[in-house]
Formats: sequence, C-alpha cells, structure tokens
Amino acid sequence: MLSVTQVAARPDLTVGTVVCREHHRGWSDAEVPGEPRLVLVRSGRFRRTGAQGPVDIDPTLGYLSRPGVEERFAHPAGGDVCTSIAIAPARWVLLCRAPARDDFYVDARVDLAHRRLLATGSDPDYALVERLLALLAATVGLLPAGSAGDRALVAATREAILADEPAARGLFPLADHLGVSPYRLSRAFPREIGVSVTRYRNRVRVGRALERLEQGEHRLALLAADLGFADQAHLTRTVREHTGHTPGVLRQTASAAARSGLR
Repeated sequence: MLSVTQVAARPDLTVGTVVCREHHRGWSDAEVPGEPRLVLVRSGRFRRTGAQGPVDIDPTLGYLSRPGVEERFAHPAGGDVCTSIAIAPARWVLLCRAPARDDFYVDARVDLAHRRLLATGSDPDYALVERLLALLAATVGLLPAGSAGDRALVAATREAILADEPAARGLFPLADHLGVSPYRLSRAFPREIGVSVTRYRNRVRVGRALERLEQGEHRLALLAADLGFADQAHLTRTVREHTGHTPGVLRQTASAAARSGLR
C-alpha cells in the first residue's frame, strides 16, 4: 500500500512524503513519470530499475525520475519512507543540468540539505525554494549561476521587494520578473548583501510589522495576513527570530512608550 502526504505545493514544485508498506520481490508494473521527480529515502530501502538498470535505493542513494523514462520498483526488504520532490518540466530545464545517471550518492551534505528542506515550515515561496536550490545543487547539479552584474541584480531585487512588486510574492516569480535564474538570484544576495534573499525579505516585513505595532495595531492575525505571512504563528516566529521578542511584547512596549510620551 502506498500513501502520499503533501508537504508543500506551488505552481512550480510539489514536495510530498511517500510511505510504502509493500513487501514483494517481484517488479511492479511500469510507471512513466510526467515531470522530473527527485526522490530521497528517509528510512527503509527498495529496488528501482530505470535507464541504468536495477539499483538498490536507501538513505545513502537517491534517484531522479525523468519524464517519459520507464521505471519499476521492488520491495524485498519491506516498507520505506521517502521525500518526493516534483518540479515543473519548464522550470527544470531552466535550472538543472542533465545528469549522466538517474541515481546519486547522498552524502552528509545532501542529507543536511534534505533535512533543512523538510524543516522549512511556513515559507514555501522563499525559504523552501532556496533550500530546494541548495539540494538540487548538491545532487543533480544546477546550471551555472554567473556573477556579472550581480550588484545591479541585487539592487533590482531589493527595489521589487521594497515596492511590493506582485512578482516578489515568491523567489521563482521574482527571478522570472527579473529575467534571471533563481539559483543566480539566491547566490547573488549573500555575495552582495551578506544575507539570503529570504532573510532580506523577512527583514523588510518585520520592519513593516514594527511600524504597524507602533501605530497601535493589535490584530496580529490581520497584521500577518497583510504582510504575507502564512498565519499569526509564522509572523510571531519571524519577528522573534529577527528582534528577539514576540509581536505581543513589542506591542506592549510600543503602548507603554506612547503612554509615557516617548513616542
């Protein structure tokens, strides 16, 4: 029996947890994926046959399912739990190299990138995408990012975020809007500014949250929605990460300052 739980879904990518409880030595019926899928094993092991023939898959060896390439599976060791990352074909072509093999070694660096991806939580449009790019770079490889003109690119990115450009709702649409690879954009920011584009965007949103709190905003759920956070808890975590305090504490401080005439 196979079950799939969706972890995150966006137009260009879907991350899911796949739990398989099969136990058979024979090969399954052929499957032909319609989009590229990166698969990493969290626990258990199984066999897969694809373009390179049969391969034993376990937490130290992941694989790439290619569109139109037939694959079959066998589960002689029992069940397993995997992460499956499906990427829109058009996005894949713009991002990734064409790897020579479907399978790839999962070293500790890849394992860490995988764990960070799963721990992303409430920010699928920026943090999840940046962590996906790190995982792809460490496994199948990404097309060269380039660096010429990074200063102008970062300036244009900052302007789009500060101006609330609609495309700035996510890293993929922002990169498309600027006409660059999202991998290049995610690498340019730390080189030029010293922080990731995700952290920069959150810094801007936290600043706006502080302004609203100082102006007397007390509806944190509304504040979270207005600033594009997933929910109030996401707002609280992000504000605490950047300031060391929760929005509730900061609101009380602002109110006390207003009462004392310090503001």
